[in-house]
Amino acid sequence: MPTDIRNGEPLAAVDLGSNSFHLLVARYEHGSLRLIDRMRDSVRMALGLRPDGSLEPARRDRALAALARFGQRLRAIPHDRVHAVATNTVRLLANPQAFLLPAETALGHPIEIIGGREEARLIYLGVAHDLAQSNHRRLVVDIGGGSTEFIIGQGLKPLETESVQMGCVASTLRFFGDGKYTSKRWRQAQTEIAMELQQFAANYRAHGWSEAVGSSGTAKAIGNIVQASGWSDQGISAASLVRLRDAILTAGSIDNLRLAGLAEDRIPILAGGVAILEATFTTFALERMTVCETAMREGLLYDMLGRGMHGDPRAGSIAALAARYGVDHTQAARVRHAAMKLFDQVADAWRLGGFEREVLGWSADIHEIGLAIAHSLHHIHGAYIIAHSDLAGFSRQGQQALAAIIRSHRRKPDRDSINALPDRLRRPMRRLTALLRLAALFERARTTEAMPPLHLTADERTLQIDLPSEWLDRHPLTRADLDQERDYFKALDLKLHVRALDKKIDRVA
Repeated sequence: MPTDIRNGEPLAAVDLGSNSFHLLVARYEHGSLRLIDRMRDSVRMALGLRPDGSLEPARRDRALAALARFGQRLRAIPHDRVHAVATNTVRLLANPQAFLLPAETALGHPIEIIGGREEARLIYLGVAHDLAQSNHRRLVVDIGGGSTEFIIGQGLKPLETESVQMGCVASTLRFFGDGKYTSKRWRQAQTEIAMELQQFAANYRAHGWSEAVGSSGTAKAIGNIVQASGWSDQGISAASLVRLRDAILTAGSIDNLRLAGLAEDRIPILAGGVAILEATFTTFALERMTVCETAMREGLLYDMLGRGMHGDPRAGSIAALAARYGVDHTQAARVRHAAMKLFDQVADAWRLGGFEREVLGWSADIHEIGLAIAHSLHHIHGAYIIAHSDLAGFSRQGQQALAAIIRSHRRKPDRDSINALPDRLRRPMRRLTALLRLAALFERARTTEAMPPLHLTADERTLQIDLPSEWLDRHPLTRADLDQERDYFKALDLKLHVRALDKKIDRVA
């Protein structure tokens, strides 16, 4: 993400939720965001998720049609000013790329899959910017279509984040799939949902909070109903939630469910959402919950603004990871410095930009993270740590890309991990892997000796290194390593040429 967001420039967020797709367009004006356009489509992707992880064709077509409409609105906005993410339902697909490839074509922009805790972080970011500033802790609950996120935060900082696999669409299907509402089914729903919440409830209660906030469509829908029905003067009270539950059970079925303030498109999924919220009130002993108008889509905009103004949470995640696993910062800095110098020589030829430069730098920072487990195969251990950690700011694809580079930065590169990336990432990640391999190779001695004077030239399939003959003669181990790299580079779809020159080469700074 570039750091030069200019006054008056548009930014856009696209949220592919399990229930609804949302598009927000805002303009950056004098240090803040001003909303200028909003679009929404009740796609209900979660309804089309089959047990085998495939997506029903009709639901897929509806999703692509919605994204195509969004794409028309975004046509004039550059890729680096659009942040599009997919959440729980796409996470659960057996083959997410089979959906994402046509989805990105329809939208005209890349779409990232984010994990549950990253979703929770973004939700809190959106909510915190909408509420009055306070130093008190808040509990934020966001009931989506396929998952529910729970966050304890203070100010603009989330302190605890959790995501559970239950949402208004999924829970309605699970407990009330035939559209019938009975007390027995409701008790079953309360028991099973409460069991999910108990996994982290004690930890959350130990942290404590002074205010509970509900965000997204389910909380707003329930708030509208209890206020329109005269059951609550402000927000959602525990007593009003009980009256809403009783009204649903009295209706007995979806066909009879008609309540003041209940929008037509919310009728099919209301029961699941209310069941989750009632279990939440019971588990966390809540008396009242305020309703917030903002949610993850606003959080995406503020996250983009933060990245563009030198507040990228991904850099913080990398630093925290390096500290947690005791990375040798001095060696990491040497490799980063070398990698950046190599990058700068081939960036134009390989069409690598600011995003790729950031990824290469982060990869250098944590390329030895696996040493905390064992020296043997530490590149494999490191890749596993990265792929399975909750890294704030990173999408699933972003973590996979980092893991693929670390997995392939030494010994034989792993084709499978790179080929598992989205098409748009494969070629640049292969090239970044090649640069990290060379940087680590030249800094293998772990000394203060300066980088050798060298020159890189590159084209689509070839990387050539020019080195002084006398330097190669004085470094036979490096020369042998470079000879071996020729074979390893084939797995990166690159040919490596090492040319020994007698003439002087401009030294790399």
